[in-house]
Amino acid sequence: MKLLHGEITGTIIDAFYEVYGELGYGFLEKVYENAMMFELEDSGLVCINQKPIKVFYKNKLVGDFNADISADDKVIVELKSLERITPKHETQLVNYLKATRTEVGLLMNFGPKPEYKRRVLTKEYLQGLKQK
Repeated sequence: MKLLHGEITGTIIDAFYEVYGELGYGFLEKVYENAMMFELEDSGLVCINQKPIKVFYKNKLVGDFNADISADDKVIVELKSLERITPKHETQLVNYLKATRTEVGLLMNFGPKPEYKRRVLTKEYLQGLKQK
């Protein structure tokens, strides 16, 4: 089964485990972000860290935030350094995908055990958002 942007997400997941293997658990998210940027750029992906994202409601700007990493403008990567990922963190990633109209996101936690979640919003779902 071929995953949407599977090659990109595979590269990101490999980088995640490489960074976790080297640094382990306990650093601030920014340390992991910097290490991930090094690994991802070294792998050939074009990445932007702290990419500004604007949130609109009825064509009015209602908020903004920064995505930890945008990879090849196709995958949003949200990094955490917590005991565990919760549904709240997954919801945050999904909202980032909605706001950016990006189809694929990875939530990666540099916790006591490395863990990640992959989320996909289909083109059909995103198309519905555009029409609203």
